[in-house]
Amino acid sequence: MPLTALVCPRSPGTAHDYYSEAEPTSTATAADATAKASTATQPFTAHRDALFALGLQVPALAAAHLLTGDASFAEHAMLHLRAWFIDPATRMTPRLDYGQSAIHTPGAATGGSFSGIIETLPLVEVAQAIPFLAASNAMSEADLKALHAWFAEYLRWLAEPQDSGPRLAALARDRRDHHGTSWMLQVSAYSLLTAPENGAPKAEAKSMDDLRHRFRTVTLRAQITAEGKFPRELSSEVPYRNSLFNLDMLAAICNLLSTRFESVWDYELEDGPGVRGAIAYHFPYIARRNSWPFRADIAHFSELPGRRASLLLAARAYQRPEYAALWKMLSPDGPFAPEVLRTIPIQQPLLWVRQPPRAG
Repeated sequence: MPLTALVCPRSPGTAHDYYSEAEPTSTATAADATAKASTATQPFTAHRDALFALGLQVPALAAAHLLTGDASFAEHAMLHLRAWFIDPATRMTPRLDYGQSAIHTPGAATGGSFSGIIETLPLVEVAQAIPFLAASNAMSEADLKALHAWFAEYLRWLAEPQDSGPRLAALARDRRDHHGTSWMLQVSAYSLLTAPENGAPKAEAKSMDDLRHRFRTVTLRAQITAEGKFPRELSSEVPYRNSLFNLDMLAAICNLLSTRFESVWDYELEDGPGVRGAIAYHFPYIARRNSWPFRADIAHFSELPGRRASLLLAARAYQRPEYAALWKMLSPDGPFAPEVLRTIPIQQPLLWVRQPPRAG
């Protein structure tokens, strides 16, 4: 269901603009709780939930088409992609000015927050699915061009300074936790999709070399200790969940940015921080949740770890069969609460370990 079918009267944008409202946290103050009760307003999350559903459906349909060759799967996926990104009547505006807005008084909302940008993370696997669907008869050249144009425009909003208003994307980029990793993963995925070798105009491409440089010089230093821990995640209310979330995203970044000639998996700083160390550090705690040496998450700890794609991708990158063996043992199906499922960023690993077939 596209955004235009889910209208919130409090949104300052149009029916095409993504809009969501921040939900209260368990650490909300009494004053916050009183203010929320006085407004009698439930946070609007319908756009977030619809986009997350899109991020489940399109990759699943692309994987089903890849496995079976059944054209109906690709045709169904294209119905979603055209509604969300192509059809002028229903397409989403490729910006995120109003994600995670805060409600202060009845009927009034502020502008968005940097934390809203993580809500478009499901589009990463949608972008991963598009080259697979492009090889089918269901996607025309015009469809592919329009999809490239949408993701290129959203990439510009994420990666380039904004002329006015709060620089939400820059604030997310500079976070030293999973919000910063989400920004890096999204920019990497959309840059790869719209790179010249994938058929997009050269002017629309973000330099992959620049992203590799930022990952090596900024992301690793900001995110990982020499031991392989994620210190900013450990101070959150859900340290185990956020650590595994961050690990999966870092592994996905390595997978996207690596080439036949350069492995981002092998990047390490002189004093040790690197994804190799982070995977090795977390491996025993993924295998045995109850051995986690820090405080347990305040919610849904028993549902974790879930099947972590970081293990599968790292097994291939580092030739570590024990990582793949553990990945196979972990449950892919949950049941997971929605807030847990939203921290499992790779739902269709087939699309990450296979190359798209050639069109035609």
